[in-house]
Amino acid sequence: MKNIRNLLITFLAGLSLLWWWAEATPLAQLSGVFPWRTVLMQYTGALAIGVMSFSMLLAVRPVLLEGRTGGLDKMYRLHKWLGISALVLAVVHWLLSNAPKWMVGWGWLQRPQRPPRSTEPLAHALQQFFLEQRGLAEGMGEWAFYGAVLLMVLALVKRFPYRQFFKTHRLLAVAYLALVWHGVVLLKFDYWGTVLGAVMALLMAAGTVAAVVVLLRRVAASRQVMGEVAAIRHHAALDVVELDIRLTGRWAGHAAGQFAFVTLHPDEGAHPFTISSAWRGDGHVQFIIKALGDYTRTLALTSRVGDVVKLEGPYGRFNFEGSQRRQIWVGGGIGITPFVARMKHLALQPDGKAVDLFHTTQVLDATAMGLLERDALAAQVQLHVLWDPRDGRLDAERLAAAVPDWKDADIWFCGPAGFGHALQRGLAALGLPAGRFHQELFEMR
Repeated sequence: MKNIRNLLITFLAGLSLLWWWAEATPLAQLSGVFPWRTVLMQYTGALAIGVMSFSMLLAVRPVLLEGRTGGLDKMYRLHKWLGISALVLAVVHWLLSNAPKWMVGWGWLQRPQRPPRSTEPLAHALQQFFLEQRGLAEGMGEWAFYGAVLLMVLALVKRFPYRQFFKTHRLLAVAYLALVWHGVVLLKFDYWGTVLGAVMALLMAAGTVAAVVVLLRRVAASRQVMGEVAAIRHHAALDVVELDIRLTGRWAGHAAGQFAFVTLHPDEGAHPFTISSAWRGDGHVQFIIKALGDYTRTLALTSRVGDVVKLEGPYGRFNFEGSQRRQIWVGGGIGITPFVARMKHLALQPDGKAVDLFHTTQVLDATAMGLLERDALAAQVQLHVLWDPRDGRLDAERLAAAVPDWKDADIWFCGPAGFGHALQRGLAALGLPAGRFHQELFEMR
C-alpha cells in the first residue's frame, strides 16, 4: 500500500513540476480571476489527461509494471486511485471552465475584453491547424467528460452489478480517446517544445494504444488459455465450489499464491480467483470459490463438467518469498486458498522453513478440516484452526502467544481486508519490523 501511494504522489508531483517548468507565465504576476483561470485550466487539464493515460495503461495489465507495483492486486489499487484522481481533476477542470462564465451571467464578474484576433497566419502550420480544431475539441471534450464521470462513478459503486461493470467500464476507452484529442488540441502549444510536451506525448500515445487494445478486447491475449471443467465438488456447509480445470492450451505454470481470471460464462465476464493447486505440469488447475456474490452463489448450479473455460494469468506476487527462516500464515475464511496451494507445493518441494498456519473460520466443516489437516501434515506445517463462535477472533496478542518467536517470522495474510489491517496494526505495535507483513489486496474494482 505504501509503495503504490508513494508512486501516485511521485507521479502527480513529477507532472506538476514539469508543468511549472514549462509554464512561461510568471505566476506571481497573475492578477484577477480570468488570468488565473487560464493558467489553472492548463495545469488541471495536463494533470488530468496524464493521470488518465497512466490509468489506461494499467488497464491492459502490463507484465513489466506488475512486478514494479508489487503484483496485479496492487496495480489495480493504483489504477483505482488514478481513476479517482482523474475524476477529481476533471471536475475541477470543468468547473474552472464553466464557473467564471456562470458568474459573468449572474453579474458577479466582468468579462475581460478579448484582444482582436490577428488576421496574420501563424508561423507554425500545426498551431494553425490546432486553432481551427478548437471548437470541435471543446465539444468532444465536454461530452466525453460527462460520459467518463458517469462511468467512473459507476465503477466506484460496489452495488452496481459486476457483469454490468464489466461491460460498461470498457466504454471509458472511447471517452479517453475523445479526451486525448481534446488535450492535444487545447494544451498550450508552447508546451509541446518542452520536456512536459515530450512526457505528455509519450503518456497519451501509450494510453491510446492501450485504449485500442481494450476496445478490440485483446487485453492480455497472450496470457489466455482455453480449458474445460474436469470435476466439480460442492462443499455445501461452507458454501464453496471446488473446480478442477483441465487446460487444452499451453499454460506456462504458476506459483502458489497466484491467481487467474476465469471466464466460465462469457456474458458474466472474467472473475479473479486464487489458484488452489500446485503446478504439476499435468495441465490441471484447481480453484476453491466461495459464494460471496450474486454470481459465485450460482456456480454450483450453473457449472457442469465439460463446460468450456477461459483462463488468463497467472498473476500476483503473493509468493511466500522472504529472508526469514520462519513464516506465519493467516488465512481468514476463503483466504485459506493460497495456503492450500503452498502446502501442496511444499509437500513436493520442501523449503526447510518452519511454518505456522492459522485458519479462522465461521463454519467448522469436518470434511474440509480433514483435507486441510492432511495437506498441513504432508507439508510439515503446524496448523491452528480457530472456529470463531468457539474460539473468538484472532488478534496480534493471541498470535504472538501461540508462536513465541513470531518476531523472527515473515507474516503472510489473506482474508477480509479489515481483519488484515487490524492484525497488521496490532503486530506493528508489538514490534513487528516494517516490511514483514504481506497482504493480498484482492479487490479488482
